[in-house]
Amino acid sequence: MATLKEKIGYGFGDMSSSMFWKIFSYYLPIFYSNIYGLSLADTGVLLLVTRIWDAVSDPMMGIIADRTHTRWGKYRPYLLWISLPFAVCGILMFTTPDFGPTGKLIWAYVTYILMMTVYTAINVPYGAMLGVMTDDSDTKTVFSSYRMFFAYGGSFIALFAWEPLCTWFREMTGSVTVSWQYSMIVIASLCFVVFLLCFSMTREYVKSVSTVSIGKDFKSLLANVPWWLLIGAALCSNLFNTVRGATAAYFFKDYIGDSIFLNLGDFTILFYAGLFLGVGEVSNMIGVVLAVPLSRGLGKKSTYIATMAALAVLSILFFYLPCTPAGFWMMLIMQIVISICTGIVSPLIWSMYADVSDYAELKDGTASTGLIFSSSSMAQKFGGAMGGAAVMWILASFGYNTAEGAVQTEEALTGLNLLMSWIPAAVAVLAMVVVYFYPLTKKRVEEINEKLKPIRAKGMS
Repeated sequence: MATLKEKIGYGFGDMSSSMFWKIFSYYLPIFYSNIYGLSLADTGVLLLVTRIWDAVSDPMMGIIADRTHTRWGKYRPYLLWISLPFAVCGILMFTTPDFGPTGKLIWAYVTYILMMTVYTAINVPYGAMLGVMTDDSDTKTVFSSYRMFFAYGGSFIALFAWEPLCTWFREMTGSVTVSWQYSMIVIASLCFVVFLLCFSMTREYVKSVSTVSIGKDFKSLLANVPWWLLIGAALCSNLFNTVRGATAAYFFKDYIGDSIFLNLGDFTILFYAGLFLGVGEVSNMIGVVLAVPLSRGLGKKSTYIATMAALAVLSILFFYLPCTPAGFWMMLIMQIVISICTGIVSPLIWSMYADVSDYAELKDGTASTGLIFSSSSMAQKFGGAMGGAAVMWILASFGYNTAEGAVQTEEALTGLNLLMSWIPAAVAVLAMVVVYFYPLTKKRVEEINEKLKPIRAKGMS
């Protein structure tokens, strides 16, 4: 039976990853285009092209982790080994060198690829740990829910604090570029400590040994229909989140404005991107709590489809909200409800990957947990890259002006609104279609777990 300490410890891992990931997804595009000095087109290409390396590095890391054997287990030691490089690479990515345009573009490519490589090296093994911390499907969902609860908690801290940190360091140093670097140093230091806590508080229990070669591992993976469908679902989920999140900073800067306050009676609060995104992260945590009872009652597949249908409808409604005091409150309320729904989806995806891993082990005798979970990291990064690149290119197509103090055209403002509403709604509908064909129902997963028990017991004897 999993202990509370282990559940919290496992949650700390994604708390660290998500603090970085949300800053990268939501603020890196505007950093590159409005502060670092890249064009929208160059930023879009950068965010997408670097995924080619990720397509190779993620499965490579999965294979390496599956064949790692230490006194700490297969996957857990990478939390210890990679936590410091993880922090350092994040700082380098938000460092603006005193180079010319070509040198800065090269620096951006090198540091971005380096960061994503290190992210793979720690996050693929961390994700795969879910498959070896317990062999019970419902407990995997509980672990996954703790993971996402802490992930959203970390994201809230990072997003809520990011703009105030940048403002404080800018006032202290007088430099916008240095303020972003110093802010990342603060976040990176916290992430380093939290990953070490994850390592110290968790253990691996399930001993799975692959009986096939690397080539057969890949053959099994490519023939795994549930895996392909889940890749599509995860890609859509991450694309939905990234498009809205990466647009938020632009949306508030130009569509909402930087001096809008929400009236709370005796006092007012500034309505800014960090508040909007931070409230969303807290709301995600509510969704994570709801994921376990909903998936136990309806099954993971049905819960996913119903939630994505709600996201499609809510996103469309967001388009019609006016820029008035009442409209701003409705935007915040809509963000809360949308974020509760995305909070339900996230732990389902991770738990479903563990079910796909069990399916592959029973079907082909391949204990390729790391390889299968590497695809989750790959889908996350592809979704983030495609979302970030799409935002850049769509803004460019609508004539968005990145110059300081620029007044945007009506066409550009419409593009911003579409990126917060109809475009993510279309992605949600696509996700529903993909998961409709996913074959691992609640009953099928229970059957797989029962058949695996004697096989794993024999392997441990």
